[in-house]
Amino acid sequence: MRVLVTRPLPAAEATARRLEAAGHQPILLPLMRAKHLTAVATAALEQPFAAIVLTSAEAVRVLAALGSEMEKHLKTPCFCVGEATARAAGELGFTDIRVGDGTGEALAGLIVSAGTLPKQPLLYLTGSPRSDGLERTLRQHGVEHRAVECYRMEPIAHAPGALHDLAQAGRPDAVLLYSRETARRLTTLLSEAGLDAASFAPRYLCLSAAVAGALPGNVMSQIAAKPDEENLFRLL
Repeated sequence: MRVLVTRPLPAAEATARRLEAAGHQPILLPLMRAKHLTAVATAALEQPFAAIVLTSAEAVRVLAALGSEMEKHLKTPCFCVGEATARAAGELGFTDIRVGDGTGEALAGLIVSAGTLPKQPLLYLTGSPRSDGLERTLRQHGVEHRAVECYRMEPIAHAPGALHDLAQAGRPDAVLLYSRETARRLTTLLSEAGLDAASFAPRYLCLSAAVAGALPGNVMSQIAAKPDEENLFRLL
């Protein structure tokens, strides 16, 4: 099966390896790139906080770029939105990792139930754009937190001919979509190229309902049972 991978590098390469191991043919078309704001992360870590909160492995990559600056923070409680982010945090060296069920709202519930943290704000290291589920739920429960944007997702320019060339080489059997912003970007590029999304690929496999909601209404979108790559791959 020809599978279009739209997520940013280097995550796209890891996904491609998984697809190849499963017998599929990955087609890499990263639509966004992350701009890391390491100075912002460094400044945020210098302020008092009770725990670190992470909702993406991209934020972990920002922390990894800080090198030895991170060593004194690795025993701090680290709340991760799901297993993929938790694995990245563990590889960086965090020792007290608490894992949510894949959504910002669920992670906020885990934080609220912890109940043993110091009386200091949480440090939520995040990116732009992002969904507001975690922050909204924390506010509802009166949990003090600081959201610090330590990376920014920026669109990658692709000439309209790039999508035509891809389609002529053999249309994808499926498109993997991991974020709402990526789904919006793909929709825009297809429109600019004069391509019908439903004709471009028969199936759009989405990490969440929010991702699927950013696609044109005439496509066949399928939503993972849980917002992680394992469940996304099961749709294949």
